[in-house]
Amino acid sequence: MKIAVTAETGDLTSQIDLRFGRAKYLIVVDTETGDFKPYDNSVNLNAAQGAGIQTGSNIANLGVNAVITGNVGPNAFKTLNAAGVKIFLAEKQTVAEAVESFRAGKLKEVSKANVEGHWS
Repeated sequence: MKIAVTAETGDLTSQIDLRFGRAKYLIVVDTETGDFKPYDNSVNLNAAQGAGIQTGSNIANLGVNAVITGNVGPNAFKTLNAAGVKIFLAEKQTVAEAVESFRAGKLKEVSKANVEGHWS
């Protein structure tokens, strides 16, 4: 399974970025092989609006089945949900720890946004 993790830097030792749309990096991890590839998401870091929607679209285009992040707003949730991407929340930890928690079934899948949108 391919999952995307929001991250502060582009490697597995990075802390996950608790922000979804404005995460600096997206790291796509193959949970079966452990292979990973970082994607720079800094274009959305300072976006005036729409960062969650754009990041959600980018993730959907990467062909992942799930995303791990700290928080997800309503527009990002709708974008990911429409693309069939499951959303799991994690506390502050490294990307590698978050992936292990996911593999062990310890992360909570969300069925709605857990924070308000910035541009409602």
